[in-house]
Parts: sequence; structure tokens; C-alpha cells
Amino acid sequence: MVTRPRIALFIPCFVDQLLPQVAQAMVRVLERVGCQVEFPAAQTCCGQPAFSTGHWAEARPLALRFAEIFAGPEARQSYDAVVCPSGSCTTMVRNFFPALAHGDAALAQAIAPLHGRVFEFSEYLVRQLNVRDVGASFPYRVTFHDGCHALRELGLYDEPRELLRAVRGLELVEMEETTECCGFGGAFSMQMSDISAALGQRKAANVERAGVDFVTSCDPSCLMQIGGTLARQPGRVRAIHLAEILAAGLDAGLDAGPQDSGAERSAQPSARTTGDAGGARAGLRGPRDAPPAKRAAKPGARAEKRP
Repeated sequence: MVTRPRIALFIPCFVDQLLPQVAQAMVRVLERVGCQVEFPAAQTCCGQPAFSTGHWAEARPLALRFAEIFAGPEARQSYDAVVCPSGSCTTMVRNFFPALAHGDAALAQAIAPLHGRVFEFSEYLVRQLNVRDVGASFPYRVTFHDGCHALRELGLYDEPRELLRAVRGLELVEMEETTECCGFGGAFSMQMSDISAALGQRKAANVERAGVDFVTSCDPSCLMQIGGTLARQPGRVRAIHLAEILAAGLDAGLDAGPQDSGAERSAQPSARTTGDAGGARAGLRGPRDAPPAKRAAKPGARAEKRP
């Protein structure tokens, strides 16, 4: 008998509060490829905002709580891996928790079992499950933005692209300066708002020049920055998370593309919630509004299409 991988969902604050459809899509894809998925409802912020702004003393209790929920004795017996739809928050746990634990023996001991168990979503599919084709269908032109943490801290570049190339009908177009920062950077976007906005406008201009219908990424925070900038421009390019594209067309009777944020999907993921949950954490909403009309290809754009 083949044992189904047991996955604990690590859902970032942005996704929990603002983009729950991303978590729902990730559940649908993970279940499609044979995973057993659970959502530990006791989880809270991983501490990245405090850590990134220099408040390490305030971040340490959050790191310890994360370790207790995802790496405690019961969790180690219940889950094979912790999967997150954000390169940024995955980086916090994998790369920055050890920095927080320097000189704190109790925290260092608590986070030790997390080593080798926490993965970004595309990384887990490609590197751990050896899956590229999840059966998705998304007949649009799409470009990919490389978030700074996913690219520079986790070393993820090929993984999301391999998944996109396997989506039926999708035409992958590489924009200019795809690896350049979008300007979000958490608190940076508030402390250095003018620089953040300028970087966002530059990224949005590159997206527009690619002549695509959608821009996607592994990082929801980047997509909020890029999507917000695009929404203030006359074009019709939309931001969509990689998980939403990979979930498109998986449910019978559903259109292959985002739907209205107020409409419930006819098929909901069956991930089990452990503990009490309310609001967005109790019921993950469906993807966002209807996609734009498909764009015509622009001369000179580098594109790859899956039949």
C-alpha cells in the first residue's frame, strides 16, 4: 500500500487575512497529487515582520510557538512535511529562525526538528514529490515574477517554471528583469514608500511589455505589490498566485481560470482543520474575479506553450 504524504499547511498572515483563495488552491493541488492535508488552526504569525524590523526579542516567542505547533512531538508523528505558499515565510522559518535562536538554547532545541521538513509549495511538488504535471488547464499567456526570498534564499527558479510549462494551454512568457525586486519588502514598502513605488512601477511596466494576461509568483506579498500597481494602470494584466493556476481546471464543472471572489466554488478542498478556526481560516474562499480576454501575442516576446 502506498502511504499518502501527510502535510501540515503553514499559511502566512497575508494569505489568511487577504488571499485565502491561495490556501484553498494549494489544498486542492496537494490533494490532487495524493497528499493528506491538515491545517493546524493554532498557528499564528511566524514573526517575520518583527524580525525584519529588528525586533528580535518580540519575534522569538512567535518562532517558539511555530516550533511547538509544527515540530512538537505530536506534530512530528502527525506530519511528514510543512508546506507554505510563500517563499518569504518559508525563508523565515528555514533561514532566519536559526539566527533568532543564536544564544537561545531553548529556542535552538525547539526549532531543530523543523530542519528538512518545511518547504515552499512549488519546491515541495517538484523536489520532494517529483511532480510537474498536476492536471491543470489555464489557456492564457502568463509571466513569472521571481520573489527575492524564493530566488535568493531558497534557490528556487526552475521549479515554478517546470510546473507552469506542464499546464495545458498556458503560454509562459519571460518578462524583462524577471529576477529584479518588485519593491515590496515588507516594512520597506512603508518606510521607503517612494522607492518601493518606483520599483513596483518598473516591475509592472515589464509585465505589461510582456503582453500577457496574468503575472504569477510564489509570493503572495509580491503579487499584492505588483497587482496593486497594475490595478492603477489602464492595462488588463492580473496578478494570480501559482497555486491558483495549478488548481485551475482540476474540479469537474469549473472553468479553467479565476472566478469572482464572492462566489463559492462548487467543489471545496477537504483539508482537515485541527483546532478551532474562525473567519477566513475556517472556510477558504475561491479564486478571484473573472480573467481578462486573452491577449494576442506581441512580436519578440519569448514564450513557451503547453498544448
